[in-house]
Parts: sequence; structure tokens; C-alpha cells
Amino acid sequence: MPGGAAAKEIRRLDRVVIRFAGDSGDGMQLTGDRFTSETAQLGNDISTLPNFPAEIRAPAGTLPGVSSFQVHFADYDILTPGDAPNVLVAMNPAALKANLGDLPRGADIIVNTDEFTKRNLAKVGYAADPLTDGSLDGYVLHPVALTSMTLRALEANDVSKKDGERAKNMFALGLLSWMYSRPHASTLRFLERKFAARPELAAANITAFKAGWNFGETTEDFAVRYEVKPARMRPGTYRNVTGNGALAMGLIAAGVRSGLPIFLGAYPITPASDILHELSKHKKFGITTMQAEDEIAAIGAALGASYGGALGVTTTSGPGVALKGETISLAVALELPLVIVDVQRAGPSTGMPTKTEQADLNMALFGRHGEAPVAVVAPRSPSDCFHAAIEAARIALTYRTPVILLSDNYVANGSEPWLLPDVESLPDLRVEFATAPNGEDGTFLPYLRDPQTLARPWAIPGTPGLEHRIGGLEKADKTGDISYDPANHDFMVRTRAARIEAIGVPDVEVEDPDGSARVLVLGWGSTYGPIGAACRALRQRGLPIAQAHLRHLSPLPANLGEVLKAYDKVIIPEMNLGQLAHVIRARYLVDAIPFNQVRGLPFTAAELEDMLEDVVKNG
Repeated sequence: MPGGAAAKEIRRLDRVVIRFAGDSGDGMQLTGDRFTSETAQLGNDISTLPNFPAEIRAPAGTLPGVSSFQVHFADYDILTPGDAPNVLVAMNPAALKANLGDLPRGADIIVNTDEFTKRNLAKVGYAADPLTDGSLDGYVLHPVALTSMTLRALEANDVSKKDGERAKNMFALGLLSWMYSRPHASTLRFLERKFAARPELAAANITAFKAGWNFGETTEDFAVRYEVKPARMRPGTYRNVTGNGALAMGLIAAGVRSGLPIFLGAYPITPASDILHELSKHKKFGITTMQAEDEIAAIGAALGASYGGALGVTTTSGPGVALKGETISLAVALELPLVIVDVQRAGPSTGMPTKTEQADLNMALFGRHGEAPVAVVAPRSPSDCFHAAIEAARIALTYRTPVILLSDNYVANGSEPWLLPDVESLPDLRVEFATAPNGEDGTFLPYLRDPQTLARPWAIPGTPGLEHRIGGLEKADKTGDISYDPANHDFMVRTRAARIEAIGVPDVEVEDPDGSARVLVLGWGSTYGPIGAACRALRQRGLPIAQAHLRHLSPLPANLGEVLKAYDKVIIPEMNLGQLAHVIRARYLVDAIPFNQVRGLPFTAAELEDMLEDVVKNG
């Protein structure tokens, strides 16, 4: 195992992009996750992109069944999972065919030759074996009999052939860990914990991992070992987090900082379910989770929890938001805090549930009956989900409003290092419940508003003297009595809208280093990384370009109009057909230029760089 005899050249690199690909049953997500964890422990900056089929078990060896995990790691700060892999690990012909088009010439391809049978080749339309027909001559091909070598390594282990074959992903992980000088101790401990109930499987997977490592040291096919030094990062303690994991931690922190119990009502849906899974582990922090029978019940329970004095939260994706729309409108009428997490995926309808998109913005902004404005917040990266969750809770609690937190599949399942914050530095979210009548005549006025926030009092049911009416029927100003008065309805509708516009949000910041740019790139949500990487590359080549990114989509920052009009051209890349661009054009009368794709995949930095270069140079 590590520290073997053969002396091989060690070549230093500043960055590497590796993609593990195979059948959904080949353990590629686990393999990528373990490689990422070891890389994070070493101190590299990382960004990942899991990609898996929607089917729980797609037909083995077919293109629809290919699952992949891409990890980009570097000795400097990076913004994306990388445009093109430097290394592809292909566990079968389908994995090779599905991913070959993304590889640049000269990339390393490690293939499991045991799976390149005539039958498997025919499944994906290979008329000839690509390992021998010369079609891969432009790449550095490493044929490795991963399955049979794993089985030979496990001959002394007490496991079945089926369980032995399943360990081939650990052989591959051991080989790649050797190639890129990754630590390994935590992976071995992880395997011991994962298979604690079946020690023979733990031993088999550990043996397979060590066999892969030793193969790298002894084979002549891998003559070079690579090293990527740790990145220079701000001092502190870091943890590798996914977006969903960070969002869950943010909700827990919001509960701690507000002193309120958190109630999550959720119905399982891809790709939001991990938030429910994570929060269910943290009951000691005052977290209550309920897996409801459907989306409507989930949000109804969450709104009821807010009425009772908790912070109600519900998590879902686009189809669930559609079902929750009526209750969101009810929350607008009741003027109670509620956080609705929408982890967007490709639609419409069931669409492509494991792929990413930003197409729920219109629904978040306008997707309710009547005039029912809500606040909308969007995280820009996996670690930013933590802070976005706290911000959503701050707005909901301070302004007594539903808040839609717009994440997406790319952010939710991607991962990156997260600097653990000092809890005391997080916002103070404590609220004051109404405890006594507030009317001059000693009565309770449930719609008597705070003059700054326009928020109404939050009275916990059962508080003596604070009995009040709730429901979806229009309320009279101050008293909360049911009212059909036209002037009152007009006043209440305008007041609810003014309450959203009164929300205090930071000014949008512009990254324009020398102030000479005439083109501004405006983004929101997960486009932050690709836009940032593209703008960074253009500036390094001497082309001036400005970048701004929106976290708050409702209300928009107060200075946004001024910023937009300071530039000759405004480009808005989105993973939809131009939803933010339509809002910007309508509200600010700025001729914003949309740049759109709806492929279920994030933008690459290269395609944005090419487009932006053309705009900067040619106008």
C-alpha cells in the first residue's frame, strides 16, 4: 500500500478535472464523493458536478443508464466543475460513448476492458471495438481489467463473486488516488463505518482500494504520478458541503439564531429530498420534520406551524411549487413567515428530474392567483446555500411573508469547501411575539403594522386577550375583520406589495476592476460560477468586462436600475428562455440581451467566454 518501492516521476499540476462514469449501479457517485472528500481534506479548492439518470435502475450497459461524477480541483480558487475532463474513467462502453464528446484531445481515458464485450458494444451502437479500431488514437488510453483484477485481489476474501465485482469502483478509486497523490485514511475509515454490519464487505472494499493503489505503483502503464498543491484559502475550518447539505445547515442556524423551532413539512421529490433527510437528523436543535402524504399537506402543515409560533419551511421542486401555489397565496393573505425551498429541475411537468434548469423564476415571481407578491432569494453556489437560507429566514421572520428560496439541481448536488462561520457573527433573528393588546381602546389589532417593515404583529394562538380571526378572506385594515369594501381591498393589496418592496436588501455589487468596461454580464443563481470564470478569463486576456450577480430577485436591489444604465450592453445568461431578461426589460426599460440554454446542464465557462468575447469586440 502507500509508500511503495517503485520510484516514478511526480509531475506538479495547478488543476485537474476528473470524471468517473459507469452504470448507475457501478457506484460512480460514491467513488466521486470519496475522491472529493479526500481532495478537500488535502486543502485543494474543489467544485463537483454529479450527473445521474432519472430512472432508479436504468437498463445496464445502455446510454440512458450512465451515471457520472465530475470533480475539478486546483491549487487556486475555482468557480466551476470544469468544462472538459482531463481524465475519464469509463467503466463500460456506454460510459465511454456518452462522455467521449466532452473530452479534449490528449485527455487520459481509463477503461474497464472487462466490460468491452461484443454484447455491451452492440448495446450502444459500436460496430467495432473502440479500444482497438484506432478511434481513440488522439487520447492517452489506459486499458485496465478492473473487474477481473478486483476479483483476483479478493480471492482470499470471503465474499461472493457478485459482491467482489461491486468492489471494482474501489479499485478504480485506489488507482486514481495514487495517480493524483490523494490521502486515503479517511476513505478506509469510511468503508469500515459504511459496512460495519458486514465486516467481510468492509474488508473486501478496503482490499480492492489497496489493490488499485498498488497497481498504480507497480504497473508500467502509469509512468507519471501527479501532485496538486493545496490552494491558498482564508484561514479557518473548512468542510466539504453539497448545496442541499449547506441549505439544511442554514435552516438549523436560523432556528438557533431566532430561538424558534423549525418545522419542515415536505413530500419527497428529486432533487430536494436530501434536505428532508439531513434535517431529520438534527432534532436536538429543535427541528421537527414531517414527511407528508402530498405537497399540499406538506405546505399546509408548515403554514400551520408558523401560525403556532414556529418557522415553517417546506422543500420541493417545480411540480411541487405548482401544487403549493394556493397555500402560498393563503400565507400572503395571513401575512405569516414561511420559507418555500424550490430546488429547480428541468421541466415542464416531470421533465428531466435529475437535470438542472432555472425555469421556475416566473412561477416564483408571479405564479399565484390574485396580487400575491412574495420575496425571492437565490443562492449562487453550494456553500452560499447556507447564507441564502439564513437570509430567507431573516426576511420571512422580519417582514412576516412567504419567501421562495430558488436553488437548482446544479447547486444542490454540487459541492465545494465551506468555511465554517462563527455562529455569533450570524444575524440575530430573534422576533418579538405580540403579548398584549395594541389598540388604544385595549383591543388587539392584528393588522396594525410596524411603520418601518409594514409587518403585522405575530400573536401565538392562546395568548390571552389576543384572539383574532385568520383565513383567506380579505381582512379589514388594522382590525382583521372580514371586509368586502372596495377601498379596503385596494389598500390591503397595495400594502402587501409595499411590504415586499420595503424589504431591506443590499445594493448589487459590480465587479469591474478598472472601470472601463462597457458590457455588463448580469446573472442570478447558479450561473455565478460559469459567468465568473468566463469574465476572469477575458480580463486576463486584456478585455474589459463587468459582472454583477443577483441574490435578491424580489425585491430587486434599489441601485440596480442605476447600475444597468451605466453600461452600453447588458447580457443575461440563464438556463431558461430569458425569464430574468424579460423582467429587467419590463421594469427598467433596458435592452437586456438574453443568452439562453435549456439542455439540463449548466453553462460551460468556455461557451460564455466565446459569446462575451464577440460582444465585447464587435458590439
